[in-house]
Amino acid sequence: MNFFDKLNRNILQNQSLLFVGLDPNPEMMPVRYESEELITGLEKWLQFIIAETSDYVCAYKPTLGFYEALGIPGLELLYKTLAAIPPHIPVILDAKHSDLNTSTIFARTVFTEWQVDAITLSPYTGQDHVAPFLVYPDKAVFILCCTSNPGAEALQQYPTNESPLYLQVVKESKTWGTPEQLGLEVGTTNPEILALIRAIAPERIIMARSIWAEGAKLKQILEAGLNTNGDGLLIPVPQDMLGNTQLSEEVQNLRAEINQIKTEIVHENSTCSVWFPDVCFLNQHPYQDLILQLYDIDCIMFGSFVQASGAIFPYYIDLRKIISNPQVFNQVLTAYQDILKNLIFDRLAGIPYGSLPTATGLALRLHCPMIFPRKEVKAHGTRRVIEGNFHPGETVVVVDDILISGKSVMEGAGKLESAGLNVNDIVVFIDHEQGVKDRLQQNGYRSHAVLTISEITNTLYQAGRINEEQFLAFAES
Repeated sequence: MNFFDKLNRNILQNQSLLFVGLDPNPEMMPVRYESEELITGLEKWLQFIIAETSDYVCAYKPTLGFYEALGIPGLELLYKTLAAIPPHIPVILDAKHSDLNTSTIFARTVFTEWQVDAITLSPYTGQDHVAPFLVYPDKAVFILCCTSNPGAEALQQYPTNESPLYLQVVKESKTWGTPEQLGLEVGTTNPEILALIRAIAPERIIMARSIWAEGAKLKQILEAGLNTNGDGLLIPVPQDMLGNTQLSEEVQNLRAEINQIKTEIVHENSTCSVWFPDVCFLNQHPYQDLILQLYDIDCIMFGSFVQASGAIFPYYIDLRKIISNPQVFNQVLTAYQDILKNLIFDRLAGIPYGSLPTATGLALRLHCPMIFPRKEVKAHGTRRVIEGNFHPGETVVVVDDILISGKSVMEGAGKLESAGLNVNDIVVFIDHEQGVKDRLQQNGYRSHAVLTISEITNTLYQAGRINEEQFLAFAES
């Protein structure tokens, strides 16, 4: 079971979005443990916290720095603390790891030896640092994108409040891992910051931090951070609550308060009232997260672009960039797969050149043999029109990237048919909605598209990624 399945199961089982920080901070240790030797007192306190909260929280988050500060006895305490956590409750190691040189060995240590389920990472060294942690399929990472300390504003709000660095961290980190692999850590007392991050990352788990400042606005935090299903947000149990002798009762009361507010929010938004400023996500596209990522890596651009046909469009789609972003590419393949699993075929064929990487990836995923019609027939060698092995009479599904005029995909299908193969279905990633679907049907082909250009523009406009002028320019084209 991967981290997010484990987390979601525990959220449902305990009906809780709360997580607990298991931090052996001597300054916060209750007075009743002070008579003990320091490590012993801290251990008894942490054991008490786990016993009192395990039925009412969804995750635990030990902060590595507190254990390291205690030296070797502290690391021994970490082992004991991890062993005391019930195995069905996920553990997020708050490490804020940032060293590229030790990322591979550290990932192996925390995931295979310590058996934690997720880890927090600093984003500053980029994807190279995060990648070694993502090779563990059942684990996850949380990328630190924002903190609440005033001294961080000069960096995190740079260069402007309208386009701050922390939002760029969110946009970039989404291309590093899928929603099942990568979440976000957000420390803030400001619901507006949380809402901006949620709007950019609607499908990501957000682990909130530092929300319990004086005058904390719990409802506004939940309104800003919850996703459209009323979850996707992890809330910390206040640190000063963890020393109370009636901890179990207080955590249950906090859980009840959060669940009540969450229910009210879901009810208020059931009629599609505004959840985020100018945005309603209740009818969001199932591939909204993918659409936003494609926009963020410039696969979708708006302006004035001349197409291969000579026509001028107010947008341009360049899907070749996805092969350089493996996490996005993985989601694209999954989207194709959702269509292909309902079709009947013996082999799949990619159309040169744009869709060949996609077809190759799908062939590997589906364990299905692949072929492709050559764009130009060689004047030497075998002079084959179709590359790959096949048998006449087999059914082939054609995979292409973009459907604009349909010329290249129909030419490719024609070459396959000239070799005695049957082509019934054509699957593309984006349909530009230029009437080609009807043209294909008239030629005997069923077309299937993951996305249409109107779905893309509607999603980007609703998410605030394109302005009204750009949206209207598309509508008028």
